[in-house]
Formats: sequence, structure tokens, C-alpha cells
Amino acid sequence: MSQQLFSYDQLYQFSKQVFLKIGCSEADADTAAKVLVSADIRGIDSHGVARLTGYVRLWEAKRVNAIPNIQIIHETPSTATLDGDVGLGLVVAPKAMQIAIDKAKNVGTGWVSVGNSNHFGIAGYHAMMALDHDMIGIAMTNASALVAPTFSIEKMLGTNPIAVAIPAKEQPAFVADFATTTASNGKLEILQRKNAEAPLGWVQDKDGNATTNASALKQQGAMLPLGGDRDHGSHKGYALGSIVDIFSAVLSGGSYGPWAPPFPAYIAMPENMPGKGLGHFFGAMRVDAFRPAEEFKQHMDNWISRFRDAKPASGQNKVLIPGDPEREMETERMNNGIPVIDAVVADLKTLEDKLGVKLL
Repeated sequence: MSQQLFSYDQLYQFSKQVFLKIGCSEADADTAAKVLVSADIRGIDSHGVARLTGYVRLWEAKRVNAIPNIQIIHETPSTATLDGDVGLGLVVAPKAMQIAIDKAKNVGTGWVSVGNSNHFGIAGYHAMMALDHDMIGIAMTNASALVAPTFSIEKMLGTNPIAVAIPAKEQPAFVADFATTTASNGKLEILQRKNAEAPLGWVQDKDGNATTNASALKQQGAMLPLGGDRDHGSHKGYALGSIVDIFSAVLSGGSYGPWAPPFPAYIAMPENMPGKGLGHFFGAMRVDAFRPAEEFKQHMDNWISRFRDAKPASGQNKVLIPGDPEREMETERMNNGIPVIDAVVADLKTLEDKLGVKLL
């Protein structure tokens, strides 16, 4: 499928204008655009501007509040629970992570659970906010129920990502950002746009059989937990996704499991929802709450360097550290532009017409 190149600034400015048009404040529109386009610049195309029309549709369906009153509804010196007031997760999440960081500054660690929110973009953006403060950052969220637990054909969990960002001294930070499924739903959507097949282990059909049909979800199929099947450890992916669901939504008062609100605005909200909106969970840990920060970062450099020097397998050039591919992609795309496939460009042009903003 053909694609067009855009600069970071083009996509950021366009996204910001879209968020302003739906009623976000200047500050919130700026935050939302930065979070959104951070996915494109880091090569996570499934969570960047490809999702912009989806956020607008949620706002049109009155399932996103552009001017939320985000409130702490419970807190201790090291913890807080937030009500996101149905705000854009792109806005709610950074505010929650900042609260976790502020609490960590005061007492060593900060933990924030969020309910009544929406899709928050890439988890890595929020976890990485801690790095500038010599802190370890953690971010996770539950999501639309698209995933069948091991041995089931019923969609019960979301792709439920986890991100952990750990600072180093001279080496780039360790940043792990991954779905608890074999692949994210956004990657399936990209395959659908390309009319390509999905690898085995990503999805199953409505009867629970393995399939390469990238449109399986539209035909009553389900995504699979990390591992794909029991023999390859899908029970572990199922457990990880469940932990994220509980920390993010059960703990915060969000809706969990099969009741998590769907991202597509055309899908009806689940009946008898046990909570409000999607849930997120954030952590910030001051390194010097455990050992001197400089000492820790020197040892992180040593850890990273030794793993980089691990002997590569036959046919492989080098061993990667979590965060390497995204960091390299960010450098590449900042210098040479961000490729956006034609199907996504067409979606963005519908926003040009609808909201009166210009992409180019």
C-alpha cells in the first residue's frame, strides 16, 4: 500500500487543531497531540494519527468529554485514585502520571489508579515521563474486550499494555512497552487496510481455531493472549492481561473485563457496566528511594552494555535492548519524515472537511 511522508510538526499541528475543534483547551489539545504523535514518531503507527478519527467519533457520540473535570477522589501520601470525567485518555493519563511523580518526590514512590477515562495512546509515553526525574515509570491500561482467555471463545480482556521506563546514565533508557496479547489490535487494523494476512497465533475464529484472517474480529473471532496457545504460554499472557485489568479498572472503579467500553464509537456500550469508563494505573519510583541514583544508573549502563554484547544468534546482527527500535525509529522519522499509509491519510482528510482544519 502506498504512503505519504509528513513531518512531526505537520502531524502534531494537525492533531492539535482537531482537538481544539472538538472543544479541548489549548493546554489539553497540546498534550493530546503530543501523546498521539509520539506513537507515530516512535514507529507505533497503530496508536498514532491512525486513531485520530476514532477519538473524534467518540466525542461525536458523547463518549468523550473535551473539557473534563479530573478529580482526585481518594488519596494517601503515596497513592491516589482519579476520576477522569470521561476525558480523553491522552489528557487524563499525563495528569495522573504527574501526580504519581509528585508523590514520589515527596515520599519515594507514587501510585495512581484512574477510572472513568478513555483510550490513552501508547503506554510508553506516560511511563517515560518519570525518566527526567531519575525515577522508574510504570503505566498500564485496560481496553476494549477483544481477547479470549486461554481455552475460551468469548472476548473478555483488552490488549491491556504494560510499559516500564528505567533511567540509565550514558546509555539510553530501558523502555519496555508491550501489549499482553501477541499483537495489538491496531496492528490488525493496519493489516486489514493492507489486505494482508495475520501471522498464526494472533487471532482465532469464532470456534476457537487458529486463523490468519486479519478480519477475524469482525466475524465473531477473538484476539489471543501473548503466547497464542497454551503450548506456547498463552496462559501467561492471559494472566498478565488480567493483572492489568484488575490494577487499572477494578482498583479504580473503572469498567473491567467484558464491560470495558469499546473504542469504536459505533459499537454499543456494554449493558450492566460495573464501573465507569476505562481504567489506567501508573507508578513512579524514585531511584534514590532504593539506592543512590548515580550508582544505580552506572549499574544500568553496565547491565545494558553487557546485554548489548551478548553473542547474537546465527543470522542476527545484534542483541537489542527494550526501547532500541523505537528510539532508532524516532531518529529516522524526525530526520526523514513519518510515513502515513493512504487509507489513514484519507481518514485524516475526512477530518479536514468535517472540522475545517488543514493537514498540509
